[in-house]
Amino acid sequence: MTEPRSAGDISFITQQAPVDERGRALYAIARSILRAQLDQLTHSDLEDLDRDRADVTMRQLAKMARLNRDKGMRGDGFEWAVHEAILGEEPSVLEPLVNVMKKASPPRFRTLEVPRSLLFGYERAKYLGFIDAMVEEAADMAVLLPDGQGRPFKFDTWVSVAAGGKASEPLLRSRIKQIWKTDLFLSDEERHRHLATTIKSNWHTLEGGAGLRVAIVPEAPDLRAGVRFSQKHGLWLTVLPDPGGFMGLFNDAYEAVAEAIYTLGKHERGHYFYKPTPMGRRLQEQLEKYPTAKVVDIEYALNEAAQQQLVGVERRLVSVDAPGWLHLNASRVPAVAPKPYFEPLD
Repeated sequence: MTEPRSAGDISFITQQAPVDERGRALYAIARSILRAQLDQLTHSDLEDLDRDRADVTMRQLAKMARLNRDKGMRGDGFEWAVHEAILGEEPSVLEPLVNVMKKASPPRFRTLEVPRSLLFGYERAKYLGFIDAMVEEAADMAVLLPDGQGRPFKFDTWVSVAAGGKASEPLLRSRIKQIWKTDLFLSDEERHRHLATTIKSNWHTLEGGAGLRVAIVPEAPDLRAGVRFSQKHGLWLTVLPDPGGFMGLFNDAYEAVAEAIYTLGKHERGHYFYKPTPMGRRLQEQLEKYPTAKVVDIEYALNEAAQQQLVGVERRLVSVDAPGWLHLNASRVPAVAPKPYFEPLD
């Protein structure tokens, strides 16, 4: 089996640009959303398609995609987009996270400048090798910081147990009883100390739990942007601004991908009133051009589009950190498809 294709440490670029900063960001976030959609395909889905994950086409993915945008596509895509925004050092996400981590554990993150993220989610953790890869990426002396009292817990030991989901609760210590709910672990640059973090695209579905420390949610009419502690949930909240900040970009890219999936999958649309912006609409139309292309190839093309062969570097939103189990390259069924290419959005 060959290694999955990776674009490496890709950076956004600011000089004479055929695509502006917003266009590159839309491409990067759209890739995260597609990756989440591919991630959510089950083994039975792949058996029905008679394809390995790396060979699934855009049209096949569209037919298998969850139809409830709020509970399926949106939530999974939001997790991936936040994770990759952290890795790509997107300021609108990084700055509030630095703030919240320093508040959650002042002695340990006093000098923190650039947080790091490890994607978890107990459903993903079921895949062979995923936990091993997570533990390997964390530092040898990595620990979990469940609260401000007592000793921390060894990361490798307890994260492996938490991969069992809710069934693991009897095996977990009382201070970390619910870390199986974690979506990603936030850490410092050295990956020594980790905060269990939950991510929700709708803050009304937010749940706390023993061991969880931070929550990342979008702004809502009844929840203003910023950083604060929620007594109700026992969590430090990072509320990302909408529509002017990262959430505005995410919503536009999300709706563009959702509309393309609804079109290619021939689904019956629900009552959704939010539509992509004109720039998001152009992204949607480009995605719809490649129904027979492999999703992994479209992801790669979105990476290329986000760069646009520019010069001068500003890191932003385009880091690639896919675990090896996500894109298996073993071939089963040959497919003929045009090579995706994305034109500038403006």
